[in-house]
Amino acid sequence: MRVMVVEDDEDLRFAVVTELAANGLRVDQAGDLATADAAFDRADYACAVLDRMLPDGDAADFVHRRRQHGWATPVLFLTARDTLADRVTGFELGGDDYLVKPFAVAEMTARVLVLCRRAGHGRPSVLRHADLEMDCAAREVRRAGTLLTLSDKEFAVLEFLLTRPESAAERSELIEHCWDSSTDPMSNVVDVVVRRLRRKLGAPELIHTVRGRGYRLAAS
Repeated sequence: MRVMVVEDDEDLRFAVVTELAANGLRVDQAGDLATADAAFDRADYACAVLDRMLPDGDAADFVHRRRQHGWATPVLFLTARDTLADRVTGFELGGDDYLVKPFAVAEMTARVLVLCRRAGHGRPSVLRHADLEMDCAAREVRRAGTLLTLSDKEFAVLEFLLTRPESAAERSELIEHCWDSSTDPMSNVVDVVVRRLRRKLGAPELIHTVRGRGYRLAAS
């Protein structure tokens, strides 16, 4: 699952990003609303963690504007504004949860994971194609009943391919969904992970190269 953290305090942002990544989430980060706005237009996020007061405005107003255009990503506000009126306003403008500073990063992570699970309710928890089965909740993958051991990146790439079987996934799409925003789009990280996946999945081959584009999952 992919999360965006928007916080202008660099030390706090580093602590939040580090904790979320340690819990298996793919984390992008921004220090202002303009950067976050562009990222939200490019990618789907399971959750967004936003400081209320940012250099270019109040994140609650920002969320409210996006909500008016159908944006449904769950939002956790982080803020020093701790009055009842502030909390009510945060919820009224589109927040899903509200955590007052200072806070324990463990509690913040627990709240983010709850919001991520809520966001994923519209998708089946078990994905299947041919004799391949992925249990997203248990993070288990089986082929022909045999349990496979995958790294986090291998799991993420295979999960993305399983959500769109028979359709080509471009390398840029895989980088966008399975890596964070610091990854060089011209690197060969996707090809390296796909080679490892092919070896672990075995024969007959399920991941096929689409020349000039990327990869697709197909039984033949």
